[in-house]
Formats: sequence, structure tokens, C-alpha cells
Amino acid sequence: MAIPATQIRNGMVLLVDGRPHRVVSKEHITPGKGNAVVQTVLTDLQGGGTVNRRFRSAEAVETASLETHELQYLYRSGDDYTLMNTETYEMIGLPEGTLGDSAKYLQENMIIVAQYWNGKVVAIEVPMTVDFRITACAPPMKGATASGGPKPATLENGLVVKVPQHLNVGDKVRIDTRDDSFVERVTD
Repeated sequence: MAIPATQIRNGMVLLVDGRPHRVVSKEHITPGKGNAVVQTVLTDLQGGGTVNRRFRSAEAVETASLETHELQYLYRSGDDYTLMNTETYEMIGLPEGTLGDSAKYLQENMIIVAQYWNGKVVAIEVPMTVDFRITACAPPMKGATASGGPKPATLENGLVVKVPQHLNVGDKVRIDTRDDSFVERVTD
């Protein structure tokens, strides 16, 4: 389906040179002279590279038609991740490159949404929040409260995030996968 370049939004998947690209960022630029343009940063969902692309405002841009299916993450073996289609029970092996930054959030039995283009997984979406245990951080400060300044903490997946001073090793925390920010402490 073709849309005007002015309707491009972050997260959309466009067909550029016959390949699917996800819009990472877009900016509408209106110069003093000449025509307005839409400047975009796109990620190639097949090749993984990033490209800057400029579209004229009046230009028609083709959106990619993607299928989505729920997959359950099972396990990792080297750089390959094994998932199962929850509808057909088909086992799917995906390389780390296809998963991108989302790979660091995967936990056993997690349900994710996979986006398919021409029968091949090109991207995945993990839940908006995930829970992890803290494996390393400075000890809590005496008298620290939840409103104190944040401190860095390493989580079981290797991610380092800022958490409140009163949290300690072994505590479970909820993390926002959009920006790796601390959401709340989780009780077991």
C-alpha cells in the first residue's frame, strides 16, 4: 500500500529498493527555498544495516505488508535462538542478527510477536516490560529510600540499568524494554 511521505511514522515498515526497512526516526524538513522533505533513518530488516533516506513530501512511499505470529522462546544454542510457533508448533531457529537488541530480553517460555515478510522472520517484538534479578550492584546505603538517587545495577541478562539506592543483589526488578529503564521492584 502506498502512502504519502508525510504520513511516515516511527516503527513503520517501508519497502525501499524492494527490501523491508523499519523507520527508526523521521523528521519533516521545510527549507526556506525548495520543496519540503521527510528525512528518515531506516534499518534494513534483512541485512541489518542502517541507511539515511530522504523522501519528497509529495512522493508516494510503499509500506511493507507483514504477517505476524506469536512465537514462544525456548532456548539459545551459540548464536542461534530456537522458538516455537504457538499456532502450528513449528520449531524455528533464528540467528542473533535477526533478533537485534531484543535478544537481550528473551527469557525461557516468553511469548513474543514475530514479523514475517515473504515467509521469513525479519523482526521480533518483545513484551513492553520484563522482570530480571539484580546480580551485582553497590550495597544499599544506610537510610536509603525509594526516592533516593539511582545507582547502576547489573541484571542477570548482563544489562546495566539505574535502580533506586535501597535495592540489593537478588532483588527482582521490572525493566521497560523500550529504553532499558527501571519501572518497579517485583515481589516473588
